[in-house]
Amino acid sequence: MSLAGFPAERQQPGPPRSRRLAPAWAWISLLAAGLIAAPLAAVLVTAVAPLGDDQAHIFQTLLPELLANSVLLAGLVGTLAAIMGAVTAWLVASCAFRGRGLLEIALLLPLAMPAYVCGYTYVWLLDVAGPVQTALREATGLRWGEYWFPEIRSLPGAALMLAAVLYPYVYLLCRTAFLQQSVCLLEASRTLGHGLPRTFLHVALPMARPALAGGVALVLMETLADFGTVQHFAVRTFTTGIYDAWFGLGDRPAAAQLATALMGLVALLLLAERASRGGRRFHPTTTRSPPLRPVVLRGWKEAAAILTCALPVCLGFLIPAGALFGLMLEAGDPLDHRRTLPYALNSITLAGIAAVLAVALAALLAWGQRLHPSRLRASANRVAALGYALPGSVIAVGALVPFALFDNALDAWMRARFGISTGLLLSGSIAALVFAYLVRFLGVALSAVESGLARIRPSLFGAARVLGRTPGQAVRLVELPLARGALMTAGVLVFVDTMKELPATLIVRPFDFDTLAVRVHNLASDERLAEASTAALLIVLVGLLPVAALVRGMRRG
Repeated sequence: MSLAGFPAERQQPGPPRSRRLAPAWAWISLLAAGLIAAPLAAVLVTAVAPLGDDQAHIFQTLLPELLANSVLLAGLVGTLAAIMGAVTAWLVASCAFRGRGLLEIALLLPLAMPAYVCGYTYVWLLDVAGPVQTALREATGLRWGEYWFPEIRSLPGAALMLAAVLYPYVYLLCRTAFLQQSVCLLEASRTLGHGLPRTFLHVALPMARPALAGGVALVLMETLADFGTVQHFAVRTFTTGIYDAWFGLGDRPAAAQLATALMGLVALLLLAERASRGGRRFHPTTTRSPPLRPVVLRGWKEAAAILTCALPVCLGFLIPAGALFGLMLEAGDPLDHRRTLPYALNSITLAGIAAVLAVALAALLAWGQRLHPSRLRASANRVAALGYALPGSVIAVGALVPFALFDNALDAWMRARFGISTGLLLSGSIAALVFAYLVRFLGVALSAVESGLARIRPSLFGAARVLGRTPGQAVRLVELPLARGALMTAGVLVFVDTMKELPATLIVRPFDFDTLAVRVHNLASDERLAEASTAALLIVLVGLLPVAALVRGMRRG
């Protein structure tokens, strides 16, 4: 049938208006990317300043220790998280045993536990005056120093705490990779006489290397970004060095130079993993593959599988959550609800504002690239998502530098022109704190929104255009309702991550403005964990929201 009788606008659904919108989308994407990248550029510019005598002394005496501790901590956490995440993912994906369905979901629970809360709890449990060593002395009659007990406040102890709450990143990605692998390869390995362990090590794990590397990369970035855990465990890393240089010494150039060194370390880790892959591919060569049939375990093998999967859940969630609940019942926060409520309101308000703005900006960037794809906008989106790979302390330093420059310039101009001092308008304000959150977590929202849009067929948008709808109407009436789940997921993830964020909040927050995370940190730093338990449990309860969303997605999958 000929299409000659149709009007010209029917043959070409994209009207001139869509073309006129393209430069606007490009400018919006570039502007957003520039704003998000401003703190990173500010850190680099500040770090270019020549070293003074004090800064040279800091770098000569402090930098080797910070670098060694950071690399060693990242290596230990990455190794432990890779082992826990990959082994448990393989067991629940390839084996059938009692309690498998429950453990498959429970392995996600440590995602709700902030690393610093877990660390505070284990220090209280295992320290010299804690209940474990106290019970040991009462049972044996020994005094302190007459028996050996592992030192929890150490670098290995901090690594264990971080791995216990971060391994779900590896577990989630590896579980999906194992379920999508070619069953033909796995059955060929079994036919050749390899058991489950050898099949896992020589076939399944090498094929799942991209997923394993992606999960470990997330774990390493979270480890290098951690502040509360390493500070409480007396482990000096780049994040504690940046905080001490900024607040302890008041030396902003030194803090910026340490932040630059940390940014370089993160970049080296990511580039090293990408380079190690070379040109190898890890996808199956055929799509004709039956679903994976789990191997039924019996006897001691079943008991070992249950214990292996239950141990990370107990270590990363059940033990610290149970200890916090007991402390809350015993003591809890001494402040009444009228004085405790502001902390919760501050946290919820900041998290809500950051979530709404992050989702709106992520939707703007994602739909801009979808409606008018180009390398320029794709690069702008990638730059805007860089913040998630950087610690909150680096972003906080970078966010305060341009705000301080603006405030000082405005104050000098107002003094010279009108004789009025404006003081600090943006530095240390709610606006600066929300901006730091946006830089830190926009990548999370953008990833969720882009993955949701990728599941919407472009033909639906084209059908709406053929029916005479404008691009904006097609997005609002067709694609936006279909992407509602992805937008909600992005909002929940940013909301919970903001609730847990500690270093950026400590550095950028206004004077006498505390959140639940700051309240927990201040009390735990003074060895008042029982009083911090109430705020810590509130953060954990909020952290269960994304876990519930992930469980729902896993069941649908």
